[in-house]
Amino acid sequence: MSTQHFPFNCDELKKIIEKSSDKQLAWLSGYLWGLAEKSSNEQALPNITTTTDVTQAEQAKKVTILSASQTGNARRVANELTQDIERLGIERLGIEVTHLPAGEYKAKKLSQEEILILITSTQGEGEPPEEALPLYKYLFAAKAPKLANLQFAVMGLGDSSYPKFCQAAKDFDQRLAELDAQRMLLRVDADTDFQTVSTNWRQAVIDKLSSLQQSVSISPTENNTSSSVVVNSSLYHRNNPFIAPINVNQKITSRDSDRDIRHIELDLTGSDINYQPGDALGVWYQNSDELVDEMLNITQLTGDELVEHNGQQITLKTTLIEHVELTQNTPVIIEKYAQAIQHPELLTLIKDREALIEMSQTLPLVDMLNRYRGNITAQTLVGLLRPLAPRFYSIASAQDEVGDEVHLTVNVVRYQIEGKTRTGGASNFLANQIADQDQVKIFVEHNDNFRLPNDTNTPIIMIAAGTGIAPFRAFLQQRSAQCATGKNWLFFGNPHFISDFLYQVEWQNYVKEGLLTNIDLAWSRDQAEKIYVQDKLIAQGSEIWQWLQQGAYIYVCGDAKRMAKAVDLALQQILQTQAQYNQEQAIDYLDELRSEKRYQRDVY
Repeated sequence: MSTQHFPFNCDELKKIIEKSSDKQLAWLSGYLWGLAEKSSNEQALPNITTTTDVTQAEQAKKVTILSASQTGNARRVANELTQDIERLGIERLGIEVTHLPAGEYKAKKLSQEEILILITSTQGEGEPPEEALPLYKYLFAAKAPKLANLQFAVMGLGDSSYPKFCQAAKDFDQRLAELDAQRMLLRVDADTDFQTVSTNWRQAVIDKLSSLQQSVSISPTENNTSSSVVVNSSLYHRNNPFIAPINVNQKITSRDSDRDIRHIELDLTGSDINYQPGDALGVWYQNSDELVDEMLNITQLTGDELVEHNGQQITLKTTLIEHVELTQNTPVIIEKYAQAIQHPELLTLIKDREALIEMSQTLPLVDMLNRYRGNITAQTLVGLLRPLAPRFYSIASAQDEVGDEVHLTVNVVRYQIEGKTRTGGASNFLANQIADQDQVKIFVEHNDNFRLPNDTNTPIIMIAAGTGIAPFRAFLQQRSAQCATGKNWLFFGNPHFISDFLYQVEWQNYVKEGLLTNIDLAWSRDQAEKIYVQDKLIAQGSEIWQWLQQGAYIYVCGDAKRMAKAVDLALQQILQTQAQYNQEQAIDYLDELRSEKRYQRDVY
């Protein structure tokens, strides 16, 4: 191999090798092998300077990476892929890479793209995340353009406990192919423990990009640029959480309420963590000792058995408490367990996909182990389970108001199964497993798709049900701290006025101060006829239309499956009634609001 390919001598090469990681060395080995193969036909690579007469074949390939994220994971994978490309020097082969959140991407540019890489999560009943809705609608429109010049790759992030696992990724992948775009790689779907799948997929993308550029050689110039989205500038993040004491853990529903909703305040002193209204807080939790002991009793294991987890030997009990998910069952877990214990009834059930999904949604893991008992080793049990993942909660405070604190509004998940009370993992941990001043591992997940308008004179309409009220408490605190002059309108719904009016005194004070211009409340169970926030919206349709004409922003936070869909339909009805739009025009109007960031939703 000719040494003229390299602008350094052997000593310099040795220094580079010594400083390189195993992954970088592996890539470098493949890269040098490719150069060696190429040099058998060429004595040296030509040094081409980019000029206005560079031919199309010699121009840099442009790669656009889009992330459609609900809790930040897709954005994180996309950012890592962008950094992989930058760090490993793929741009030296003539690749320009740009990473954008899907919400900032203009879908009409698709016909101009060469290579599109999409990483997307799924929300609700198989829908794409909020920020990807404009792109989704553009692709699925009857007039969507053919994309014969586009190569693409799709990665889906999801949760296999849901029936429509990674459905958004499947839809995007299929539709791009229907529009004549060419798959660069087969779609990959990853469950909640997506890190290993993500790492392998990113390497496959890099290998494919490298192979696409083997015939193109462009010397790096200032025009070969790349950009990536910063996931979190804080020292603390998902893999390095801040350990925060809990200052307040207060129930804010009455003793007569059938809901246990807590207001929780955590201390950020010394962390330098910054957050904005609309952001979420990631919480790492532990499974309860009671649940773990019940599981050990059912499986007749002691908990002292040593198991291998992430390359370490630790006790089974420690693994069950700190490292694996115990409160969510999935079809995959049921299938693995059926095979492990060879239970005839379970083996029959897993052949029926619908029955399998139903069991995963209605029968918790511990109750499945109890109902279908069988001999299982400690290591096999751990092998069934998914890694523990953080839970995300909308932040219920504005830092300009509360300083070195962050507040949450947490609904404690509690339900009955076969005469036993079951609880949610994280909500039970926050509400019942820790006391004041106990410490919790937390990190901020920024959400730029749920932000107050920059102009504090702009009116806003906030629509929430249940704990969906949390971010709007932060919004009002921020508007108060900013002395914002824009009008504020809150629609809030819950079952009962007396027992379920969350933060009642605060809203009443905001009304007295004049900050909260309008407030409409929907108590669904306080009268014979059920009344929901969407009913209140329709009743105020004329004034809502006036606010929209004044430039108002609309925000929705709550359940995606029922509440958010009902609100969207109510807004369509208002537009049809007040603006005389037909349904298609009303949907187009709301889509335009979305593109202008005037219709934002934080739904789950």
